[in-house]
Amino acid sequence: MSNKLIKVVCAIININNKILAVQRSQTMNQPLKWEFPGGKIEPGESFEDCIKREIKEELNIEIVLLKRLSTINHDYPNFSIQLIPFQANYLKGNFVLKEHKQYKLLNKEELDSLDWADADLPIVKELQEL
Repeated sequence: MSNKLIKVVCAIININNKILAVQRSQTMNQPLKWEFPGGKIEPGESFEDCIKREIKEELNIEIVLLKRLSTINHDYPNFSIQLIPFQANYLKGNFVLKEHKQYKLLNKEELDSLDWADADLPIVKELQEL
């Protein structure tokens, strides 16, 4: 039986040389796990347009995309995720958390201290190797 594949983009956002991490709310899948913000791609939408829209919708900020990182495929029990990460810089806007419980700005060495969603773990590892 093959799981439903969900394509998701996420942004590793640099703000004053720190990396933004957001914590999922209690009502979301994988409650209270940490992740890089982003969301599902809508039909006909490019990865780049999607991540900018999602960040504006979820966090009320604007970003500049720098480069795409390695795509991650992860199988959860009921679905599979294809995660397309982008490195980005904060451009402007005041933070408003619309979906998440809280956020933290961390040095890349500090990322290990959080309880990450499984699909985001390879991104944490890749960032620490960069």
